[in-house]
Amino acid sequence: MDDKVLDSRMSKDGTCIRRRRECLRCNYRYTTYEQIERMELRVLKRDNVHEALNREKILRGMIKACEKRPVSMDQLDIAVEEIVADLHRDHQREVPSSVIGMKVIEKLQTIDPVAYIRYVSVYRQFRTVDEFIDLVRRMEIKTVQDPLQAKLPLG
Repeated sequence: MDDKVLDSRMSKDGTCIRRRRECLRCNYRYTTYEQIERMELRVLKRDNVHEALNREKILRGMIKACEKRPVSMDQLDIAVEEIVADLHRDHQREVPSSVIGMKVIEKLQTIDPVAYIRYVSVYRQFRTVDEFIDLVRRMEIKTVQDPLQAKLPLG
């Protein structure tokens, strides 16, 4: 297909280039996105199984945690892109699944407190109500102490 580029711009996060193009035959205008092809990152799971890093799997977990919460898909897409970019920056070939889980937890904590609790409860395999209560109490204490920096350790 013969086309010409009308406009090129770097995305806000600097991970891709957006190009507006026009077909030279029919004058149809469309947008393409170009990304740097990254080396495949492998995930080392708890049972020592290796699998390819799957952006959609991370997104599905976050969507599930945010179900029926006032969180937009755009917020989640941006969070997942940031997580994946961090993983590629910090790891060459392999990343433990626990690192991915912690990054998701950090993002959800800033996005929505209920989604954060949901995700942590599954991630840490809560078995009793007391575990939920303990986490919520630690969140309350941390928020009262420093409402702007209410980050919680998991332990």
